Amino acid sequence: MSSLRQHVLPAHQVRDADDLVDRLDLLAGDRTSKVSAFWTMLTLAAVIAVAGVLADSTATVIGAMIIAPLSVPIMGVAIGVVRGQGGLVGRSLAMVAGGTVLVVLVGYLASLLLPSTTSLLTNTQVLGRTSPGLLDMVAALATGLAGAVGLARKDVSDVLPGVAIAISLVPPLGVVGVCLGQGLYALALGAFVLFASNVVALVLAGTLVFTACGYGAFTAVGFRRRRAYVAIAAGALLVVVPLAANTAGTWLVAVWTHRVQDAATAWVEQVPGGRVVDVAVQSTTAVVQVEAPGPLPDTAQLVASLAGQIPDGVEVVVDGGVGQRVSAGVVGG
Repeated sequence: MSSLRQHVLPAHQVRDADDLVDRLDLLAGDRTSKVSAFWTMLTLAAVIAVAGVLADSTATVIGAMIIAPLSVPIMGVAIGVVRGQGGLVGRSLAMVAGGTVLVVLVGYLASLLLPSTTSLLTNTQVLGRTSPGLLDMVAALATGLAGAVGLARKDVSDVLPGVAIAISLVPPLGVVGVCLGQGLYALALGAFVLFASNVVALVLAGTLVFTACGYGAFTAVGFRRRRAYVAIAAGALLVVVPLAANTAGTWLVAVWTHRVQDAATAWVEQVPGGRVVDVAVQSTTAVVQVEAPGPLPDTAQLVASLAGQIPDGVEVVVDGGVGQRVSAGVVGG
C-alpha cells in the first residue's frame, strides 16, 4: 500500500499543505479577490448552464462546467476535515450552500420566462440529470480522486479542467431551479440527488487523497475529526440509498420492457408481416407500437400473455398507427 501511495503521490511532488489550504479556503488570505472571483464566475457559470439546459445544448453546458468554481469550497471541506480545521469546514460549507442557492435561483427565474407550451420532458439535458444511479456515484468518486490528486500534486494540475467537465455540479442545480419553476418537483428532486451525490463523492475522495498525502498531521484544538468522518459517511449513505433504489428501478423497467417486447412480438406475428416498432414502459403504462398489414389479433391475448411477466395493474396500450391507439386492458385485472 505504501509503494502504491508513493507511485500515485510522490513525496517530492506533493504540494505544501499550507499552500493547498490557501488555495481552497476562499475566506482566508486575499479574501476580497477570492470571494469576488468565486461569485462572479459562479454567476456566469449558472447563466451559461441554465441557457445550455433550456437550449438543450451539450456544448454550452460543458462550457459552464469548465468555468464553475463550486468544486473549490467542496474540496475545502475535505482538506478542512483532514487538517482538523472546523472553521475551514464551516466556511467552505457556507460557500457551497450559498452557491447552491444562487444557481437554483437563476434556474428558477429563467424558467418563468419559458413559453407555456415548453415541455421539459423531451429535453435531453433535463432528463439526463434527473434519474441518477449508482454508476453516477462511481463516476463522481473517480472524478473526485482525479481532482484531489490534481490539487495535491504540483505536476498534474493541468487535469483540473477535465475534472471540471467530468463532475456535474452547476448543471444539475440549474435543472433543479428550472424544474421547480415549472412545477416538476419529482424531476427537481432527482437532479438535486445527483448534485448531492457528486458533492459527497468529492468530499469523500478528497478526504482519502489528502489523508494519504499526510496533510492530517496537524490537529486543531476543539475539532472532532471523528464526528466529521461520521457525518461524511452518513451523507454518503443518504445519497447511496436513493441512487441504489433508482438503479434497481431502472433495471426492473428494462426487464419488464424486454418481456413486453417478447410477448408483443409473438402476439403481432400472428399477422403475416406484423412487427413491433417500439415498446415503452412508463409508470403504470406499457405502450406497444406495432405495424401490421392486416387487422391486429385480439388484444386480450397480449394482456393475458403478460400475466406474471410484469406487475399487475399495468395498463397495456397498443398503438397501431394513426387512429389505432387503443387500451388493450390491465394486466391482472
